[in-house]
Amino acid sequence: MNSRVTSQGLLLTVAGFACIGVVGFALPQWQFLVSVALSKGIVALGVALLLRTGLASFGQALTYAVGAYCVGFGMNFYGLNDLLALLIIATVVSGLVTWVLGFLLARYRDIFFAMLTLALSMIMYGTLLNNADLGGSDGFNVKAPTIGYGNTRFPIAGTSLFVIVLIAALMCAVAVGLYLRSTPGRLGPAIKDNEIRVEYLGTSARSNIHLAYSIAGALAGLGGALSAFNIGHIDPDMAFWTTSGEFVFIAVLSGTRFAFAPFLGALLLEIARAAAYRYAPNAWQIVMGIIMLSIIAFLPGGLSSFRFARRSRSTGSHGCTPKQSTAPRSKDIAV
Repeated sequence: MNSRVTSQGLLLTVAGFACIGVVGFALPQWQFLVSVALSKGIVALGVALLLRTGLASFGQALTYAVGAYCVGFGMNFYGLNDLLALLIIATVVSGLVTWVLGFLLARYRDIFFAMLTLALSMIMYGTLLNNADLGGSDGFNVKAPTIGYGNTRFPIAGTSLFVIVLIAALMCAVAVGLYLRSTPGRLGPAIKDNEIRVEYLGTSARSNIHLAYSIAGALAGLGGALSAFNIGHIDPDMAFWTTSGEFVFIAVLSGTRFAFAPFLGALLLEIARAAAYRYAPNAWQIVMGIIMLSIIAFLPGGLSSFRFARRSRSTGSHGCTPKQSTAPRSKDIAV
């Protein structure tokens, strides 16, 4: 492992979140939008982790909803209002759900994996929608959580919630960035390229995918809990397939080279959607489609590949072959 490159990637990640924090404090009216975007970015980070192994999950909304409903159940049925406790419960429960489902899903690849995750998510959606004990189609309201001990407890809302989301997103980006530098993290692209060779090396590709899927589920649960706090309401639509599609959209938009990329993609998506709602409320889907087509046409590796595309053009102008100019080195995969 190149410790210098890892330190540079860590500093760039911290600097990126610091810039987001400065913008949030300078423009308080944008704090809600940024908080929602960062919460979704945490979920998209797990999707990007799976994309590195060559798997597209169209059912990430399942654990996204599990995390949100853990918050709703904890507040409405058990009187639990502590923010840290609810976040831990949502993350652990979501991770356990995906760990159990992983024994089935880790066996499948390509379209079969995508369709199975989609089917499980829609089963969750139908269960939440048709069960009045689970809130039915109306869902649950979520109150502002608190933090503190004993009688000294402080409500978390507005700017304080924005800070919590920012810290959680930073911790997730750093943790996943370090994971990508580890042996299991490096095996992801190898599994995508040639799973048989990975098996010949004595490593189980199925176990690696199982681990990546469990981590992605835990991240989705955390993102769902944070979204519930920000929006103040949860409903079955959080488990609908279009929600999963949005996370895939963010992951494809941002690329999978850097752990910070999904947060940047989520921010750009929310800003573009807010602008489209304002200036073209009846055609915002067209705007989103144009953005996606533009990314696929000009940056097929996502926004995080812009640096490498620019480098390859500059090297290509000095007479390098396309293979030499476009192939990223291992140290290019930073935190």
